[in-house]
Amino acid sequence: MKKNKITRRTFLAGTVVAAASCQVVPKHVVGGPTLKSPNEKLNIAGIGAGGRAEGDLNGVRTENIVALCDPDERRAARMYARYPDVPKYRDFRRMLDKEKDIDAVVIATPDHTHAVAASMAIQLGKHVYVEKPLTHSAYEARVLTDLAHRYGVATQMGNQGHSGDGVRKLCEMIWSGAIGPVREVHIWTNRPVWPQNIDRPKETPPVPDTLDWDVWLGPAPHRPYHPVYLPFNWRGWWDFGCGALGDMGCHIMDPPFWTLKLTRPTSIEPIEIVGGNDETGPAASILRYEFPQRGDMCPVSVYWYDGGKLPPRPEGVPPDEEIGDGDNGSMFIGDKGIACAGEYGGNPRLLPASKMAEYTFPSETIPRIPEGHHQNWVKACKGGPAACSNFDYAGPLSEMVSLGNLAIRTRQKVYWDAENMRVTNVPEANQYVRREYRQGWTL
Repeated sequence: MKKNKITRRTFLAGTVVAAASCQVVPKHVVGGPTLKSPNEKLNIAGIGAGGRAEGDLNGVRTENIVALCDPDERRAARMYARYPDVPKYRDFRRMLDKEKDIDAVVIATPDHTHAVAASMAIQLGKHVYVEKPLTHSAYEARVLTDLAHRYGVATQMGNQGHSGDGVRKLCEMIWSGAIGPVREVHIWTNRPVWPQNIDRPKETPPVPDTLDWDVWLGPAPHRPYHPVYLPFNWRGWWDFGCGALGDMGCHIMDPPFWTLKLTRPTSIEPIEIVGGNDETGPAASILRYEFPQRGDMCPVSVYWYDGGKLPPRPEGVPPDEEIGDGDNGSMFIGDKGIACAGEYGGNPRLLPASKMAEYTFPSETIPRIPEGHHQNWVKACKGGPAACSNFDYAGPLSEMVSLGNLAIRTRQKVYWDAENMRVTNVPEANQYVRREYRQGWTL
């Protein structure tokens, strides 16, 4: 297998060096992305075939599914039965090395494997669709964003709400001045709905015959197999998932990120942390992100709540009036009013409901995506416009999300130097900006 990776030399002080972008290998040498006409079908491989991967592969079923890969054959059984004649693999590295007719890949694995799989596919000239969160760390988000540029592939992150009408209506509402300058945002989720604030199990049961445990671990440090980690509860374990922030941040933070044209935060402060340890995330948390002025938009504080924590109800909003979707949503506090949206940016509206009854949405200024999130990416793979949540957008959004975990894990306010990709005031936080990769699983 080819060893395609970015080494430390492609980064200077934690960021992608300009020289790396100038030394692009010509596409005719690396193969480049395969270009097809809109009437031709893509040859798509699935990296991950069970769980969420089923939905993603169904989203591109208009194309040719030519190979599937999952280290957990039991988890993948339903999709394997649906495509009985395509090659099946446990290790995506072997699949990408052997199957030469793949145009694009859909990556729906646990978070810790996203960047390793995506970086290899991109460097082989494959278009990539990657489930949210795009990456396990801020460093990986920068790497993938840079690689997508260098290799000219079509990309999309799986935060499907970004293709919806709701988030577009919210942008148009706030950009038209409906609530005035926004200085405060509150974002909340009912996650985690999996175990967190627990210790590593001491038992070492045998690995099932249907599972390649070493491949499932991928870049994470080796540990004995235990069913507590998979197929779903990996989200709460720091080595594999990114907790509640990683699961829902790229969905619920997306409306504020787009609407308020957020860039990178200057600081993140833990307001409340309930439980948590070096192995798993906390039972609940409240964070405050600070963002500087962006063009004509004023500085803004963004609050994150998980584990059932909720923001204070604004004065004037009746106690029986739902905000967001109830246990998930976002709320924007402006100088002239309040707006909210649901989990995926849906049902944007003014608060209280009496204000909304008098309001008329402005004219549409943002193009809609009637084909949906997956087909939006398929069109980009065939030479259409860039997909709406391509890595230019998804990379910085995922970086913002992952930075919150620095504050959670250190339990301290952290100041972020975005240019140099480092925390300036809490040195121990920098170990979480970029992980150590197990041999054979580097980017």
